Amino acid sequence: MSRAPEDPLLACVESFFRDYLQRLRGASAHTVRAYRDTLRLLFIYLADTKDSTVANLRLNDLHVDAVAAFLTQLESDRANSIATRNCRRAAIRSFCKHLIRVDLPHAEQYQRILALPAKKCQQNLATYLEAAEVHAILDQPDCRTVLGQRDMGYAVSL
Repeated sequence: MSRAPEDPLLACVESFFRDYLQRLRGASAHTVRAYRDTLRLLFIYLADTKDSTVANLRLNDLHVDAVAAFLTQLESDRANSIATRNCRRAAIRSFCKHLIRVDLPHAEQYQRILALPAKKCQQNLATYLEAAEVHAILDQPDCRTVLGQRDMGYAVSL
């Protein structure tokens, strides 16, 4: 089944990865893979909610309510952390910024997706060693040997 020319979702996805991420933004291979995985999960989710296939998705299937439900589903069904959810949100935002550039008639639809807020997640405070613990570590290397002097150098520089 061929894609309808008036709804270039697949062409937009291709230009997002080829032109926007790699050429314009110079994204790393890791970023490209993470964004690819996010869009794959999003499109599978959208197709499942419509009882359709990914090949039948259209640009207007990508709307704020669907994306918000997808982000909620990541946490509830897939047990993703809030940080992972926010990373997936960032990938979707990047895709929507590209869509605004290439699909101007639907810019308002994509702007609403961009307005979805990140969820606050608890940041772990750094823990520090007590003075006695630092002394215990620094007492370990045997400074009479070359390797001990090396180890002391490493320990002191940390």
